[in-house]
Amino acid sequence: MQPQVDGSLITSAYRSMPRKALMPMPSGRPDPQLEQALQKVSPQAIEKAKTTSQDFEAMFLNSMFSQMTTGLKGEGPFGDTPSTGVWRSMLTEQYSKSFARAGGIGVSDAVFRTLIMQQASEAKPAPKEAT
Repeated sequence: MQPQVDGSLITSAYRSMPRKALMPMPSGRPDPQLEQALQKVSPQAIEKAKTTSQDFEAMFLNSMFSQMTTGLKGEGPFGDTPSTGVWRSMLTEQYSKSFARAGGIGVSDAVFRTLIMQQASEAKPAPKEAT
């Protein structure tokens, strides 16, 4: 299980550690640029970016699942009725959300990294205190 960024902690398979103790590994490799960017972005922005990236991946997967089931005819007790199409669309939507929450296919990792890098580049550096 790869580490997950969660607010100010990175959760690994073994325990939660302070963010500085463990480098993020979104693609299975250490990412020092992402680590530096995470330090510049607020925990609220990190949570929002994580949610947004999962939602984007769920939308992408829903589109893929919808295309996969377009040609299927209804079987079973409902047959080929209009309600079968509605039911199938709701089912594919729930499948896509479930897949995205479980880790998805990697789209959310790339989107999350891009969002964080963009926000970190726009973040203003902390003012230096005069001594």
